[in-house]
Amino acid sequence: MIKPHLLPIIFLLSCLAVHAQSTETKFKDSSHTDEVSSPLGGVTQTAQQDSTKLLVQLVKDASEMVRKSGDKAFAEFRQEGSRWREGETYIFVLDTEGNMLVHADSSMEGKNQLDLKDVNGKPIIRGLINAATTVPNKPAGWYHYEWPVPGGLLPRWKSSFVQLVKAPSGKSYVVGSGMYNDRMERAFVVDLVKNAQAEIEKHGKAAFKTFHDRAGPYLAKDAYIFVFTMEGVEIVNPAFPSVEGNNNFDMQDAQGKYLVREIIKTVQTSDSGWVDYMWPKPGESIPTQKSAYVRKAMIDGEAYGVGCGVYLADAPKAAATSKQMSATELMTLVRQAASELEKRGDKAFPEFRKKGSKWFQDDTYVFVTKMDGTGILHPTEPDYENQNTSDLKDVQGRTFVKMFLEAANSPEAEGWVHYQYPKPGDIFPTWKSTFVKRVTFPTGEKHFVGAGLYNMQMDKALITDVVNRAAALVEKDGEKAFDQLRDKKGPYYFMDAYVFVNTPDGMELVNPAQPSLEGKNLLKEKDATGKYAVREYIEAAMKKGSAWTSYHWYKPGQNTPTPKHTYVRKVEHNGQTYVVGSGFYGEEQKK
Repeated sequence: MIKPHLLPIIFLLSCLAVHAQSTETKFKDSSHTDEVSSPLGGVTQTAQQDSTKLLVQLVKDASEMVRKSGDKAFAEFRQEGSRWREGETYIFVLDTEGNMLVHADSSMEGKNQLDLKDVNGKPIIRGLINAATTVPNKPAGWYHYEWPVPGGLLPRWKSSFVQLVKAPSGKSYVVGSGMYNDRMERAFVVDLVKNAQAEIEKHGKAAFKTFHDRAGPYLAKDAYIFVFTMEGVEIVNPAFPSVEGNNNFDMQDAQGKYLVREIIKTVQTSDSGWVDYMWPKPGESIPTQKSAYVRKAMIDGEAYGVGCGVYLADAPKAAATSKQMSATELMTLVRQAASELEKRGDKAFPEFRKKGSKWFQDDTYVFVTKMDGTGILHPTEPDYENQNTSDLKDVQGRTFVKMFLEAANSPEAEGWVHYQYPKPGDIFPTWKSTFVKRVTFPTGEKHFVGAGLYNMQMDKALITDVVNRAAALVEKDGEKAFDQLRDKKGPYYFMDAYVFVNTPDGMELVNPAQPSLEGKNLLKEKDATGKYAVREYIEAAMKKGSAWTSYHWYKPGQNTPTPKHTYVRKVEHNGQTYVVGSGFYGEEQKK
């Protein structure tokens, strides 16, 4: 538990990013164009944002002062209004034991902060020191973690870049500064992959476990380390561990590019470089360019490809080839299929199997399952037919067939289920939203019918469905329902949507995406435009029973406010009143 008096230092540290240059050891600057740029449509993109470059230069200059003057430079770093302490930018200095020597909050100086952690348990000070000291011949590096901005409640990503520097006295210091930034810039990715390469070459295959550690340095923002053999076998993938061990040599991107072949070729011919390919972002149906930086790593004389793929800020999108079906349209399709099945039973199956029909278009198809979980119609995976699939789990452990059954057995006899599942012919799971409906065949036997869409754009239909189900659960069980709402493997948490619960006076009771908000009163919390967002949706729910409101909020793990459309319902349980809600980000979908 972090003590309240430590919060200012964490914010200041998290506002910091560090980079400097050691006099004993020179290393290749992370802004070198061979390392951090890649051609996009014939135009070389800038390696870093201007703000990052300015911050890097600030820390370089501060480190040079320490190299020349030692701790005599500290007094200048403490001067308010100087270039070292201006606005939200601060220089900080640590020794290698974790003692804070210079900080914008003077009460933090002279204290050891080695055990300081962010909201997800990532060690802040240890991570900063390790970034500058762990890799031989690399006395600087980036470190990323989450923490609220000074005076704020919501955790935000911070990128800190630190440098090890030796003073004339022979004592070593870690100098740094940083910024809130939810993007993985090219310099950050290069640094992450270099560190992973060094980890592999030092520890061999034992390093692979480190890449899966949620509290470690290799899972940051939307980035993770992957490792391939030269034959195309993926042996590390923390985001999708279910694909580890698969040979992906022939895997193609959304435009037919053999991306694993490109990764292997780059490693074999150049030792390092960037590979660009097209892949949909989670929750989006249109592919966006994803860029992977890869390097060669050696284990006992055998070469491996280690890399990190990210959606960069300047990544172009592919042109939309066709309009994706909306949630409402998919619901209509499933209800029409249910009507056919109620009239004709399994005699409708041949039409449902016919590719190109209204029932089977592109990646969207109708399937039918018995109420015990046994599949009886699955056009793309006939192996599921006559098999009990009720124990099937997605990559995150969701028992999605059991969720189908729960929705079909609900009083409404229908509902949405969201999980991660590969598209037909693919191996990597992506978000899929499936609508299911209970149906009675002419024989009297009950089944459920469903169909799904991949990377569906969130809209009001999906949010209304999840809030109504959550509200029914709270109305029935009260606070006993809260753990179910918090379950990240359950039906109430998917993509960037989650269910929250407030009291009428503004206390946040449930927030699985930002659990640090639970127990806090948010009634006076303003959005990015100054609107009292929480107060507004609570008042709307209390007055109308249910309502939609819109405001600007932060997606979990992102630092830029985004329009959010939230649906809330007033719920009563044993004399207690609750406001249950959820929302989606971005512009409202046009019908």
